Amino acid sequence: MGLGRASAMIAAGTLTSRITGLLRTVVLISAVGAIGQAGDAFATANMLPNSIYQVISAGVLTGVIVPQVVRATAQKDSGHAFLAKLLTLGAVLVGGITVVAFFCAPLLVSLYASAGYSPEQHALATQFAYWCIPQLFFYGMFALLGEILNARRIFAPYAWAPIVNNIVSIAGFLVFMMLFGSNLTDVAEWNPLMVAVLAGTATLGIVGQTVVLVFFWRRAGIPLRFDFRWRGMGLGHMRTLAKWTLLTTLIGQAVGIVQTQTLSVASGDHPSVFASQNAWLVYMVPYSMIILAIGTPYFTRISEHAAAKRDAELRGDIAQSIRVLGLFVVIATAAVAAAAVPASRVFSNGALEATLIAPVLLAFLVSLLPMAVLFIVQRTFYAYGDARTPFFFTVVQASLVLVFTLVVAFSVPVEWRAASVALVQACAGIVQTVLATILLRRKIGPLGLGSTWAALVRFIIMALPAGAAGYGVYLLSGGADGWMLQDKLWGALGAAVIAAVAGAVYLLLLFVFRAPELKVAMDTVRRRRG
Repeated sequence: MGLGRASAMIAAGTLTSRITGLLRTVVLISAVGAIGQAGDAFATANMLPNSIYQVISAGVLTGVIVPQVVRATAQKDSGHAFLAKLLTLGAVLVGGITVVAFFCAPLLVSLYASAGYSPEQHALATQFAYWCIPQLFFYGMFALLGEILNARRIFAPYAWAPIVNNIVSIAGFLVFMMLFGSNLTDVAEWNPLMVAVLAGTATLGIVGQTVVLVFFWRRAGIPLRFDFRWRGMGLGHMRTLAKWTLLTTLIGQAVGIVQTQTLSVASGDHPSVFASQNAWLVYMVPYSMIILAIGTPYFTRISEHAAAKRDAELRGDIAQSIRVLGLFVVIATAAVAAAAVPASRVFSNGALEATLIAPVLLAFLVSLLPMAVLFIVQRTFYAYGDARTPFFFTVVQASLVLVFTLVVAFSVPVEWRAASVALVQACAGIVQTVLATILLRRKIGPLGLGSTWAALVRFIIMALPAGAAGYGVYLLSGGADGWMLQDKLWGALGAAVIAAVAGAVYLLLLFVFRAPELKVAMDTVRRRRG
């Protein structure tokens, strides 16, 4: 499958998944509120399997599995024997970790949110955790199956399966509100049945998306069987790689614990854990639709070129992928920034909450373009089998986040905690990207990115007036007192209008100044339609 078609397929699936995911969050916020103790308790509990899963996924799957599967595909049986052993090993490890995490639920809740939670809020979060932690096993199997399919150039199922999770969750959350009501922010309002319905629904959605992926796995012609004969599958080499990627991700999770503890103090009346997660969700819409959709096929091709030692082609992939990503990421950043308040209104139960959450979203957006560059640079190290270098530049990033988050904890008022923590993370990400790029150049030689950096600067210059035009539409609508903040639906419509205006101005400027990247993008669309 070509890069253009693969990117289009992933983007379409990701777009549908993100839209239904946003609807899922809107319904959840209607049930538990955007700012309040109950919402933060659920957010903390539901974050536990996600956090552990990130250690497994980013720490092992992305950095280790994809390159190994690409190499195994060249074997006589197309790697089927290796995949059976890998799937078995993954199921055993993830299953064991899930069991341990389940019995450690109270300790995990304390680890993430002991600073600001009352005993009642802590107890509610623990009840939620018992229902949410089983998600970890299904998250792990979903990621393992999906990454293997990606490595074999079967991209669609992994991108489309999460839609099942969102549909199941939306239905379950609506049933919850029919049974128990909405905007239940007070922890005293909750009972075990309410906890079971809400958190059980969240877990059932993850089970559903994994089952769907298993169906597509079988249709792809890959035998689905277990094989416990792990000897000879290269565990020593994989363990060496996994050691560094696991350490990298564990450091990130340690920083996440400090961040959550810092945010938990603001729980109740100010943006805290749940509000920060919702702002991150909006941030992840352009990240997923652009960076993951375009970058994932490039990662597979970069891994192939690295395995074949085609360094010249690999450098060309790096430059091309960053330019293509930059073309879209820059305007996405400007558009979302201009629409920050209306977009935040979609994920809140009032105009005041929207204005409180918007600065958190703006702080996250500072790092969107650098994260696009880092996505390609970091995965290039993984393609060369180098997980040690990413560990070191992640240590630098994590150290900066840790130090300055502690500064925030002791010096910033609680109402600005969430925005400050987000800004610290974004700025540290910029430093990490610069350092990673320098280290990659030292590893494989000159990257030839001079024209690429110049292109990114051009994109930024054109995106600034485009974003200003979009923000002007917000002001003309009445700003904080206008129609865009009247309810969630008007907020979504307002954000769409602002994004459309910003995108149109950006496209016009690219056309007027004859940006060569625009022609490349249009040619790609024509070929895809043909």
